[in-house]
Amino acid sequence: MKLYAAIRLLVTGSALEISAARNETTDNTNVVPEVAALIGRCPTLPSLPSAYLRLVEAMNDPYSAGEDFARIIEEDAGLTARVLKLVNSSMYGVSPKVDSVSRALSILGVQPLHDLVLATSAVSAFDKLPADLVDMESFWRHSLGTAVVSRLIAVKRKDQNVEALFVCGLLHDIGRLVMYLGNPEGARKAHAHAAESRQLLHSVEHDEFGYDHSMVGSALLEQWGLPDSLSEPIKAHHRPDMAGEFASQASTVHVADIIAHAMMFGTSGEPLVPSLSDTAWNALDGDEWFHPHLLIDVEHQFQTAVHGILN
Repeated sequence: MKLYAAIRLLVTGSALEISAARNETTDNTNVVPEVAALIGRCPTLPSLPSAYLRLVEAMNDPYSAGEDFARIIEEDAGLTARVLKLVNSSMYGVSPKVDSVSRALSILGVQPLHDLVLATSAVSAFDKLPADLVDMESFWRHSLGTAVVSRLIAVKRKDQNVEALFVCGLLHDIGRLVMYLGNPEGARKAHAHAAESRQLLHSVEHDEFGYDHSMVGSALLEQWGLPDSLSEPIKAHHRPDMAGEFASQASTVHVADIIAHAMMFGTSGEPLVPSLSDTAWNALDGDEWFHPHLLIDVEHQFQTAVHGILN
C-alpha cells in the first residue's frame, strides 16, 4: 500500500518535486539527418536475428501456414525456450503448460506470437556495450518493467493487440543503446550533466545533441523494417500528445515508463522519475484502472518476464 500511495502521488502530480520540471519539446522531424549520422557512426549496428527475419518473410508469404512459422522458431533452440517461458508465465495464465511452439501459436495466434518473438529477438541483438556507460541487466530490467506495465494497462483497458504494447514498452529506450554505440563520449557527458544538474536525461540529450533517445530508437526500428505502430509510440513516449494516430499507444508507454521508474525496476540511465503528462493520464482514464492490485500483478508478472527473457 505504501508503494501504491507513493505512485499515486506521482500520477496525481503531488510528488513531481522528485523529478525535474516538465520539459515540453517540439517536433524533431527536422533533426532526422543527425540521427541518421549517429546510426551511421555505430561500428557494428545490431540487427535482428535471422530466425526473426525468416519468420517475417514466411508471414508475408501467402503460401505459408502455421506449421511453417512454428518450424522456423523451433529451429532456434534459444528463441524457442524464451518464447515458451513467456507463454507459460503469469502474463498468460495458460493451463496446462504449453510445451510446443505449435500449441503456443494455436493459443495466441500468429501476430501475438510474432510480437513475442520480436521482443526476445531485440533483447538478444544487443549484448556487449561499455560497462561504464550502461549496466545491460539493469537496462533490460527497466525495459521489461515498462513492457509488463504497458501490457497490463492494455489488458485493463481492453485494447487490441496487447503484445504490440509489450514490445513498445520493451523497446522504448533502445535508442540509448544506439547512442552508447555511436557516440559513447557524448552519452557519457550527457549522463554526467543530467546527474549533476538534476535534469531529466532525455531533456539533456535534446539540448546537447538536438535529438533524444526516443528519436534514435524510432529510427532504428524503421531501419529494422518495423511498422509505424511500433516506431511512432516509441518516438513520442516522452511527448505522447504529439503522437497523432498513435497517441493511445504512446500514452500507455509514457505512463508505464513512469510506473516502472517508481517501482525501481532497473534503469536505462535516467536518474529521475520522468514527470507525467496529464493529457496521457486522462486519455487512458488512469483513475479507472490504477489500483493497488495492479502493482501486485505488475510485480508478479515482472519476475516471470525477467525469468523468461533475461535468464
